[in-house]
Amino acid sequence: MAGHQHTWETGRTHQLLATPAGNGHPWQSTAKGDIVCYYGNRGEPEPIVLTPGTYGLSNALLETPWRKLCFGKQLFTEVAEQSQALPKDALVAQLLNVLNNEEAQLPDPAIEDQGQEYVQPILNKYAAVCVRCANYGTRTNTIILLDADGHVTFTERSMLDKDPSHWETSTYEFTLQS
Repeated sequence: MAGHQHTWETGRTHQLLATPAGNGHPWQSTAKGDIVCYYGNRGEPEPIVLTPGTYGLSNALLETPWRKLCFGKQLFTEVAEQSQALPKDALVAQLLNVLNNEEAQLPDPAIEDQGQEYVQPILNKYAAVCVRCANYGTRTNTIILLDADGHVTFTERSMLDKDPSHWETSTYEFTLQS
């Protein structure tokens, strides 16, 4: 990849792919010195500077080693490796497929221990990248593609009226100004 390219996904599993620009600082991801950080309402009190790589985030801290998170990162990496050969629409479709994977990743003691009274009844659904339960689960997926020229494609897929069979997809494209 040239320059820097980030592919961010939001919904159940979030991932970031960043490449270094070779500017002497291993934590800087662009020639302009942009820094990619992680910050949440739990964990470290200060933002965590991320080195180039692929990261996973679910309903826990960054890189919590849940099987569904590791599986989602594997699926994401497979898509990212072929991303240069895919038309943009096909890339977005494949990333949405990753986000909507409902294959339970069991057994997973880390998830089972998290909240046995809450999780146990829905464990087979909760242990998937995409969670589909009656009153809990994935309701929005977001794909943000940013190329080396600053062209952004922002695609969001949202569930309508809490009905997992009805979704709306919106795409916006724009170019970042330097």
